[in-house]
Amino acid sequence: MRSATLQRRRHRRSLRRGLVVAGLAVVVLLGCLAWRHLLPHRAYSAADFGIETLHSSCDYNGDGCDDYTDFLLGAKADAKNHPRYDGVYQAGGYPPDDVGVCADVIWRAFKHAGYCLRDMVDADIAARPAAYPNVDTRDPNIDFRRVKNLKVFFETYAIPLTTDPAQIDQWQPGDIVLFQGDKHIGMVSDKRNADGWAWVLHNSGQPNREEDYLPQDPPTGHFRFDAALVPPELLRPWPVP
Repeated sequence: MRSATLQRRRHRRSLRRGLVVAGLAVVVLLGCLAWRHLLPHRAYSAADFGIETLHSSCDYNGDGCDDYTDFLLGAKADAKNHPRYDGVYQAGGYPPDDVGVCADVIWRAFKHAGYCLRDMVDADIAARPAAYPNVDTRDPNIDFRRVKNLKVFFETYAIPLTTDPAQIDQWQPGDIVLFQGDKHIGMVSDKRNADGWAWVLHNSGQPNREEDYLPQDPPTGHFRFDAALVPPELLRPWPVP
């Protein structure tokens, strides 16, 4: 009888230990999934917070869709394509569709609106070399894929906006946003979190390329590109095949 009682006690202790270990494993797993933004959670829209979505007065490629919306759709297409993160130098300038880094999200978004951001940045570097301290030797194949060069370009030709994500009405789809001491760049999504903070479309090799990123990485720059305010001679169309 005593032996049976001891066995039952040992069994209960073993069961409790097993449950504790299993519980800890679940907590760790959920923490990892949350850190990687892989847990499902609700996304909100601007309308949920009474915010009007802005539309550009420009439709550069004449597709019937304004520039801001085209930027957004181009960045979403890149996120859906989920290119492998690789910043290797490309002799022709553009990486293949299945390869990219954060800056590639931006030129691909501009391409969707009909702009050739590579040629625009290169033209500005040629005209104002002193404005680009990070360019030692001009190279159109890589200059437009460097975030610090994009910062100079957008500081000059785009509308500067708040870097405070809590000013939720100031964040609009298609805006450009910089992070990490101007080493990372992304595009504002049309999705928002429960506090109204905008999500970001970006590529740092993470599983989800459209995510609630502003709370974990304070932005260092925020711009809105309005072609109507840019000298027409600087604008360059995407080459028609």
